[in-house]
Amino acid sequence: RVDLIQSGGGSVQAGGSLKLSCAVSGYRPGMPRRSCMAWFRQDTEKEREALAFAPNGGEYEYADSVKDRFRLTQDIAKNILYLQMDNLKPEDSAMYYCAATDPFDASRHCSGSGWQNYGNPDWGQGTRVTVSS
Repeated sequence: RVDLIQSGGGSVQAGGSLKLSCAVSGYRPGMPRRSCMAWFRQDTEKEREALAFAPNGGEYEYADSVKDRFRLTQDIAKNILYLQMDNLKPEDSAMYYCAATDPFDASRHCSGSGWQNYGNPDWGQGTRVTVSS
């Protein structure tokens, strides 16, 4: 299994910003990159929500709920995926998880509609984001 190491998160007031990071543990340049990395969130008693997808070599995709406020960036050399979250709202409060697929999975499924095609992605440990009004 691949360890995905998350960092960032915390508490912020509405309108503030936070940045999350997701690093593939043990990754070194030259190793195969994950075909898809993504961010999800889940709050208590709610379904998991897909937020943003980063297909290897493809265009990012964002959920409508965050596309004007959240932005993906990557450190390609270190295989780290970042989620910059601006203009945060109380309803953004949740546990945030990154996920990554096997390097040999098809990157074409790297989207909200295609994610279910990945059988066994790796997940980060989760990080709490709390936005107060």
